[in-house]
Amino acid sequence: MSDAQTPRNKDRSLEQALTNKIIDDYFENSESWLRAILRMCFFSLAQINGESVFIVECPNQAVAKRLSRKTYPFRGMVYFLTDNFEDRDRTLFCYKDERKGNWRCFDTSTNTWQSFSKLQSSTTQRE
Repeated sequence: MSDAQTPRNKDRSLEQALTNKIIDDYFENSESWLRAILRMCFFSLAQINGESVFIVECPNQAVAKRLSRKTYPFRGMVYFLTDNFEDRDRTLFCYKDERKGNWRCFDTSTNTWQSFSKLQSSTTQRE
């Protein structure tokens, strides 16, 4: 994700290409507005407490909130990307809260907003 260990935004072309491929393959039958706002986001997988989590990094709070109200199309993403049917299907819709310096994420497993100090693909620490 967008932390110190991740390439700067201008260097995220491969990540954006993979995100676009997922949108084209998985969301091709979804509403056009959903595909359009997903193209502004970045997708990644992370491990939280040993569980695979699909993360949607949104450009701002408005996009994250809009996606958090439409979670149905994201069911099955962990399975789609990992073929691991043992994990729960959990998605985080996140945006960077620049004022507080942390990530605010809507967690589909609890249907609540949570704060994280950083997001990265190997470990995630909750505040």
